Amino acid sequence: MRVILQRSRKSSVSVDDKVVGKIDSGLVVLVGFTFNDNEEIIDKMINKVINLRIFNDENGVMNKSLLDVNGEILSISQFTLYADTRKGRRPSYVNALGGEEATKLYDIFNDKLRSLGLHVETGIFGADMQVSIHNDGPTTIAIDSENL
Repeated sequence: MRVILQRSRKSSVSVDDKVVGKIDSGLVVLVGFTFNDNEEIIDKMINKVINLRIFNDENGVMNKSLLDVNGEILSISQFTLYADTRKGRRPSYVNALGGEEATKLYDIFNDKLRSLGLHVETGIFGADMQVSIHNDGPTTIAIDSENL
């Protein structure tokens, strides 16, 4: 499992020119799954995402978590996080989990975040989405479950 976190202000996702998800302040979480990902990995990733201290405290130091600032999440499925660019000029996506399996894990990821009392908005899995991110900082962090 891979995620890209972007600290955000007023981000949104649209499909067919209709906004399907938006947040004010929090994190845009781009989420990708690969083979052998499971609920245990999702739990570890969620723990890292919600507790990572990347929000400013009263002194302007990144010392607060998403939970500390009551932040929201805009979760976007993104299989391209598993692009393999080692050969040629066209990325290979053979390591990206697709279809029903990826949809199931994506839903579990979002449902578990919501069960913690977080406000979670999403795009539409598999849709052609237009994502507007007002990256705050800018702060962008990549996390791979292999490094948890």
